[in-house]
Amino acid sequence: MATPFHKTPAQRRALQLLGGGSRYVLLFGGSRSGKTFILVYALLVRALRAPGSRHAILRLHSNAVRQSVQMDTLPKVVQLAFPQLRLRESARDQLVRLPNRSEIWFGGLDAGERADKILGKEFSTIYFNECSEIGYEAVNTALTRLAQKTPLVNKAYFDCNPSGKSHWSYRLFMEKIDPESNLPVAFPAHYASMLLNPAENAENLPAGYLEETLAGLPDRQRARFLEGAWLDDIAGALWSPQLIDRNRVTVVPELERIVVGVDPAVTGNASSDCTGIVTVGRSRDNHFYVLSDASCKGRPLEWAAVVNAEYERFQADRVVGEVNNGGELVETVLRQVNWNLSYRAVRATRGKIARAEPVAALYEQGRVHHVGRFPALEEEMTGFTASSRESPDRLDALVWAITMLGARNNVSRLIPA
Repeated sequence: MATPFHKTPAQRRALQLLGGGSRYVLLFGGSRSGKTFILVYALLVRALRAPGSRHAILRLHSNAVRQSVQMDTLPKVVQLAFPQLRLRESARDQLVRLPNRSEIWFGGLDAGERADKILGKEFSTIYFNECSEIGYEAVNTALTRLAQKTPLVNKAYFDCNPSGKSHWSYRLFMEKIDPESNLPVAFPAHYASMLLNPAENAENLPAGYLEETLAGLPDRQRARFLEGAWLDDIAGALWSPQLIDRNRVTVVPELERIVVGVDPAVTGNASSDCTGIVTVGRSRDNHFYVLSDASCKGRPLEWAAVVNAEYERFQADRVVGEVNNGGELVETVLRQVNWNLSYRAVRATRGKIARAEPVAALYEQGRVHHVGRFPALEEEMTGFTASSRESPDRLDALVWAITMLGARNNVSRLIPA
């Protein structure tokens, strides 16, 4: 039923690997390199070859896999490669049915979403989308359902933008080490991987995406999202890429309070620091959602205008600003832009590490979620240690916002001013 469509050389190599003898295949690399597209294509081919077979596409959160794969990538693959194929969506379950009775299920693997309707089934293929966000225990649990008996050889597919080398995906696929036992895997030939980078998919990308968007990222983010490189973990850093990835979301629940955190630069010189401007919301269950990073360089009235724009954009409850350097100037310039802006000044009396550690603990508890990706902010977070010389302006703004939001449940007691 498949019709010919133009595959890039990298996609053709990936299909050869996916159709080879390895039971577990990881495609890793930079952003927009075509990993998800070719994996969905390969999964559809398997579903069409085996009538009545069942396949799963899993991510950490079910709403993320639904929006990014079920509602976006899958229809694009069908339109380009299988234009005559008609899929039927189940109104009750998160799945689609093929004319040959095969099924593709979509689900989340976090503790609250590991539903019996997914893990109670047996599958011929399980595809872990954005596996850098998923814990190894959840992956192992899902792999017990890779047990449907069909003419197909049961396989598991994985994809990710590579994170730190301590992540289980690097240890398993690159080092062939079992992440739990720390022993070599019993059948190393079962594990295969391939690098796909966006430069190889340039014909399918918008103008400027490679040269401007990705090439303009900070060093570590550029290595990850443009070059597809596995990152060395920085000793002493409070955050790791996998810690941030694990809690990343695309959908925000109802928020009961929103704060714009500001770490101001008091001059607008070319050599001056960036003004950190980060907006964070708190939900009813006391989780925190990083909504935007609008940090910028500029004169005081310029960054004040940006702060006010974020304040109004998110209908924030308050702006919190550090006044160690700017003093009353911070409130003065904000009032010039918006006299009615709700503002609170905070003064740091302890070091940045002491202020940041309790916030990092909230990340480790799975209570802080980035809504999308914030490359420059995440670069500061994963590179910040006690010996860092550069001022982490975006990180400071993030810490102040979460500190203010945490006051309801006395989280702010843990965060020294």
